Amino acid sequence: MFCLTMGGGGQRRGWEYWWVVLRFSFLLCLGEQVSAQIRYSIPEEVKEGSVVGNVFKDLGLDVSTLVERRFRIVSGSKDALFQVNQNNGVLYVQKQIDREELCDGNSACLIDLKMVVENPLEIHYVGVEITDVNDNSPSFPEIAKGLDISESTHAGSHFQLPAARDLDSGMNSIRLYKLSQNANFELEVRDRGDEKVPFLVLQKTLDREQKCEHRLLLTAIDGGNPPRSANLNLTVTVLDINDNRPVFSQEVYTVTLEENGSINTVVIQVKAIDLDEGVNGDVEYTLGRDLNRKVYEVFHLDGVTGEIRVKGEVDFESTEVYRLDVQASDKGQPPMTVSCRVIIKITDVNDNKPDIEVTSLSNLVPEDAKPGTVVSLISVTDKDSGINGKVLCSLSDTVPFELKPSYQDNMYSLVTKQRLDRELVSHYDITITATDCGQPPLSTFKTLSVQISDVNDNSPEFSQTPLQLYLLENNAPGASIFSVSATDKDLNENAAISYHIVRGEGTQNDMASFLNINSDNGDISGLKTFDFESLKMFQFQVVATDSGTPSLSTNVTVNVFILDQNDNAPVILYPVSTNGSAEGVEEIPRNVNAGHLVTKVRAYDADIGYNGWVLFSLQEVTDHSLFALDRYTGQIRTLRSFTETDEAEHKLVILVKDNGNVSLSATATVIINVVEPKEAFAASDVKSAVKDEEENSVTFYLIITLGSVSALFIISIIVLIVMQCSKAPDDSSKYLQDVNYDGTLCHSIQYRPGDKRYMLVGPRMSIGSTIVPGSNGNTLVVPDHRRRVSGEVRS
Repeated sequence: MFCLTMGGGGQRRGWEYWWVVLRFSFLLCLGEQVSAQIRYSIPEEVKEGSVVGNVFKDLGLDVSTLVERRFRIVSGSKDALFQVNQNNGVLYVQKQIDREELCDGNSACLIDLKMVVENPLEIHYVGVEITDVNDNSPSFPEIAKGLDISESTHAGSHFQLPAARDLDSGMNSIRLYKLSQNANFELEVRDRGDEKVPFLVLQKTLDREQKCEHRLLLTAIDGGNPPRSANLNLTVTVLDINDNRPVFSQEVYTVTLEENGSINTVVIQVKAIDLDEGVNGDVEYTLGRDLNRKVYEVFHLDGVTGEIRVKGEVDFESTEVYRLDVQASDKGQPPMTVSCRVIIKITDVNDNKPDIEVTSLSNLVPEDAKPGTVVSLISVTDKDSGINGKVLCSLSDTVPFELKPSYQDNMYSLVTKQRLDRELVSHYDITITATDCGQPPLSTFKTLSVQISDVNDNSPEFSQTPLQLYLLENNAPGASIFSVSATDKDLNENAAISYHIVRGEGTQNDMASFLNINSDNGDISGLKTFDFESLKMFQFQVVATDSGTPSLSTNVTVNVFILDQNDNAPVILYPVSTNGSAEGVEEIPRNVNAGHLVTKVRAYDADIGYNGWVLFSLQEVTDHSLFALDRYTGQIRTLRSFTETDEAEHKLVILVKDNGNVSLSATATVIINVVEPKEAFAASDVKSAVKDEEENSVTFYLIITLGSVSALFIISIIVLIVMQCSKAPDDSSKYLQDVNYDGTLCHSIQYRPGDKRYMLVGPRMSIGSTIVPGSNGNTLVVPDHRRRVSGEVRS
């Protein structure tokens, strides 16, 4: 019966399947061997994988039969919150549990699980109670609440405030409320079933004129440990009542007014202030009813602003003094009123002003006009007679013009009294003042505009001379590299400037033939690519010429300094590059401690200065918690000890980047294999043997190299002694060198006190390169007579 053939295997499996189903259904119908319920209790928010209990063991079942009896959960676990370990019968948390989301505020949160074991079939019921933890803070329905309270509200009045809500239950729910310290309000909390409702109680009556707004802070605190809290910002706005009457700034206003004042002239403005707000504080002004009729004909009172304006003719000979009663009333119910007295005194004046008439010969005067040139003719008249009709004329003292009286009375000529310069002042507004001799005298002012025309008397000017240009190497031929600009103080054609470059000097550093300039805007473009290594500095001259007649010109010298550019990417020294990619494999024992040095990535950059300063960073790593990379030395160290769950192989991709303005980079890949200590010791023995063989071969070449260097050193000492005998003592050099003992490439700085020059020596950089003062930090200029063979400084 149990021997299976190729043809009957499927049929037999079908019979076994139906047999199991029939047995399961039969046992369910009979309900036999249903066990008693087991109950567990766990807090919410426990981590996934936390153990609830060993259900199989607690049910009294034989653990040795666990696998063959297929112990499992068949229903009751919502979203698979729990799962049973098929190997040991442990019930554990499969998904993090939020009691508030699962039971929605119920006081008891119980999850019933139905579990089944086979052979024989049994059904067990397990209950898991989820206990609450204080993981929710109280919250108000809004962050701010506004209340409007009238200043007439009596003390002891209650105002209900919004209650806070806490998703937790029991002791973790809201326990108390607190109100910030203040002089007018206190807090009262009432229990309404299962909710505490806060009330704001007015303790002291409010006065809007003293304080119109109160800002309070209501705090709700739960009973958790530690407690959580929430804040509600309360803004109490005090509403106004009409309890203040308007007050004038003065009881009596006194003002003087000249006769013949123009219509709508403001005589005076009265001002009353009401401390209330809204309509209770709005003040309107009216004239008293028992005034002289002429007051209403001559003056008008603005009911909103309190301005008293001239409405009719003001005549001193008719009335010398006007007395007005002004009332101020607010718009409250009932309104409050106050009054004041306004006294207006009229002063007698000279009624007619002089009149000025100007006859201009020309409003345009050339700047080279001679002193005494007539510009305009001035005539002055006054309708008054006698002393009031006699007029005196004058000009402002700051203009280069003067008035010359004519043979006829009240006739003048406006003439130039000195040389003019349009570039200093191109326009004059000449104010002519005519004053009569009345008491008080009346004056008339008239402004005459005189424009100064231009002549070509100024050469173009550059903003500075000489001009300095700092140009990065590897410029694109034909592209703009610099722009010169000159200004001309003249106008129009006299200020139209064209540019050209002086060519044909024939010197060794004559680069003018490789430059082109736009004659209209001074834009200079390079016709060739400049290389810092072959040319450090050159100069040329630009001439700016205006279009005046005759034309004037100015030239300027442009000093061009070629700057080094970050055009070399870092090169990986270790791990060694093969097939275009740097990749190395390291093996370390699993039992190393944190801080263990795994390996070190080495790199250098052929550029100088910041362009050659390299930094290391991890671009890709299998596990961030295992390894750390020193950004300056490239050392890779372990962050912690390895565990059994850590993978055996780790891949690290290291990005090596320089510090140029546009940084260049290279990458190296390090594969770290974690091996058992015995395998690691065996691998280290093989490496040590290989290393000994390499060191033996290297030692032979090192002896030869040291001998050669020693011989060269002795020869150099002899040469230096000879040179010192023929040089001044102050030509000695002082070196400041930054030594790095971690194996990375470094730079040194050489300082020559005699000629105050600094030399930055780095990889592939000429020793003796001079940093030009005033240039950029990465700009090096190398004089021809001090060039040396480039060398590399290695640690």
